[in-house]
Amino acid sequence: MVNVQGKYALITGASRGVGKQIALCMADLGCHVILHSRELAHTAELKAELEKKSVKVFAVQAELSNQEQVQAMLKEIDSLVPQVDIVFNNAAVMTKYYPEFWTVPAEDYRLSFETNVIAIVNICQHFAPKMMANGFGRLVNTTSGIRQEPELAAYSASKAALTKYVQDIAPRLEGTGVTMNLLDPGWLRTDLGGPQAPNSVESSIPGAVLPALLENGVSGAWFSAQDYTGMSIEKAVEKASMVKNPLLCVPA
Repeated sequence: MVNVQGKYALITGASRGVGKQIALCMADLGCHVILHSRELAHTAELKAELEKKSVKVFAVQAELSNQEQVQAMLKEIDSLVPQVDIVFNNAAVMTKYYPEFWTVPAEDYRLSFETNVIAIVNICQHFAPKMMANGFGRLVNTTSGIRQEPELAAYSASKAALTKYVQDIAPRLEGTGVTMNLLDPGWLRTDLGGPQAPNSVESSIPGAVLPALLENGVSGAWFSAQDYTGMSIEKAVEKASMVKNPLLCVPA
């Protein structure tokens, strides 16, 4: 299990939901955290709470659908911390549900891809080379198992694109000390998942942080947080360490 004490983790969408749970968990492990939200006010309360845990806490803001703001945020982060060791690309946007799915406007696809794909690509492209130079890094990109729901096609298509991005990039990270993996937190009762979802947001932990804690070099894998619900971090890491590297598997 990676000792993250003293390392720096960027968590996008940290003001609520899974992002907030990740921030709380990583701070409990002694990791310094950089909290992203659309507005600094959104993470002010969480920042004050985490500062009581004897870790360094920073807050940054950016609208992730605006790539100029994303670049400005990345520049600010570089000025705030010596390095970013772990990135949780958690933030996402889910556009309106369209019962008449043929009417989904192109703008919904543009917004979904800007936020859920292009912003994440920009963040990964900014930090991955620095991580490789340092010989350590963890990039955790949140995807979704949603399928066969054309009413939410803009969202699901963007997540599929993100999944493909990770699968294509991950092989180039082998042997660098940097891994890039996918996290599916499951269907949760959050602002995005809605009140009818079967799982509480707390059930995403410890699963949501596992890709950052593994030492087995697995990259390009899909981790489902709900597979680890109710486990201690130590037991979850032990189970997740058995996940095989899909990049090294030979098809039958």
